[in-house]
Amino acid sequence: MKQLIFSIQINAPKEKVWNTLLDDKTYRQWTSVFHEGSYAVGDWSEGSKILFLGPEGSGMTSRIFRHVPNEFLSIQHLGTVNNGVEDFGSEETKKWSGALENYAVQEKNGVTTLNIETDTAEDFEAHMRETWPRALAKLKELTESA
Repeated sequence: MKQLIFSIQINAPKEKVWNTLLDDKTYRQWTSVFHEGSYAVGDWSEGSKILFLGPEGSGMTSRIFRHVPNEFLSIQHLGTVNNGVEDFGSEETKKWSGALENYAVQEKNGVTTLNIETDTAEDFEAHMRETWPRALAKLKELTESA
């Protein structure tokens, strides 16, 4: 796996950025860049299981590895969900199982810097390098316009 790092500055307090990041309505909007109709099922509390799904009900099963509200979130991706069935052992899943996706925010003078560190399988690297900047731009737009 390869770790990719992305960063964006958002003209808003970190609490507002955090809320836009995780609120169901805005989460669906900024993650639509990755897959139209994306949504999360579960809660964001540390240790919780959470599913990241598309409109067809398939996607990833993960857990919240660490959550410090308004500061840091670490998601550990564990497997896939297909037709309601979780898969943790297929060869494809093993390529990226255990991958972390970390979000960290820091605010200075009303401007929040959001840093993303994400592990990705080589097969998905090009897609992630192209998509993450667009998703962060959408998150910035949603946060600053609200």
